[in-house]
Amino acid sequence: MRAVTGAVLDLCCVGAFVAIGRASHTEGETLAGLARTAWPFLTGLAAGWLVTRAWRRPGAVVPVGTGVWISTVALGMLLRAASGQGVAIAFIVVALAFLVLFMLGWRLVTGRFATSSPG
Repeated sequence: MRAVTGAVLDLCCVGAFVAIGRASHTEGETLAGLARTAWPFLTGLAAGWLVTRAWRRPGAVVPVGTGVWISTVALGMLLRAASGQGVAIAFIVVALAFLVLFMLGWRLVTGRFATSSPG
């Protein structure tokens, strides 16, 4: 898998998390609102990619996927708290669950397809 594809898939996971979360709280879908909610998680995602060197094996569940997932949520929550945004326990649990499902999920799915042989 190419690094660009992996990065786009991770970005889509964070984007979906932010968009669904804002919509569920009827906060509106303005570009500024989406950006305000997304930037902490996108920063965590970028840090996770750097720390795990995800560009080498972007589809690997361990250590890349787990490292990127934990970094996205942990740094995202720290930055949200530092910027005065909410970090309720329920929100942390939802973020962990949603992002593990999708960020590790695409890696598991693509790994299965990549290793499965026809017939």
